[in-house]
Amino acid sequence: MARILKPGPDGLSDPVVDAAASILLDGGAVAYPTETFYGLGVNAENEAAVSKIFDIKGRDFNHPVSVIIGAASQLDALVDHVPPSARRLIAVFWPGPLTVVFQAAPDVSKQLTAGTGTIGVRLAGSVFARRLALKAGVAVTATSANRSGAPACTTAQAVMDQIGDRIDAVVDVAEEGTPVGSTIVDVTGRIPVILRPGVITGEEIRRKTGLDVLSGKSEKMS
Repeated sequence: MARILKPGPDGLSDPVVDAAASILLDGGAVAYPTETFYGLGVNAENEAAVSKIFDIKGRDFNHPVSVIIGAASQLDALVDHVPPSARRLIAVFWPGPLTVVFQAAPDVSKQLTAGTGTIGVRLAGSVFARRLALKAGVAVTATSANRSGAPACTTAQAVMDQIGDRIDAVVDVAEEGTPVGSTIVDVTGRIPVILRPGVITGEEIRRKTGLDVLSGKSEKMS
């Protein structure tokens, strides 16, 4: 059964951040709070750890897996390039509940991209999630911490009930996340496309960035 980790107020020196980062770097899996759902985190650079996600969730390999970073400087290792539309989105909505889909860098795990050649990246609005990615020094997977097809979890107890026997640790925070996921926007084409509506609306994107954005469909990315 997963360990329960309860963070305190000490920022990057918090021993819970250290413990969770150590688990990730050792190839383990941690459920951690974000500004939306709980995320299922493994080291995105560890192929064996990424493979665990699909077993934990009971999910096939046909869906891309997005990642969370702790600072914009971590983006360069993940993406082929950052188009102007992405820079405008990032300037307004990062940190926050916006996942931006880029052309993936050549060495990004094919398990993360599901063969699409693209990778979804978010600079988390959650302070804990950012600190975790910074402390680990790697991108952290951000798929929702739940069984495939089951409701996404907004509390540590909900995570424990669903997958507590399949992961190494759950970070337990007092507040609940929002039941609405991050907005996913694909910037790989000439005009950005909203692949999944979420906390940030298309109207808000248009109003705050001046970008023309379209609505579209994609394989589920979480």
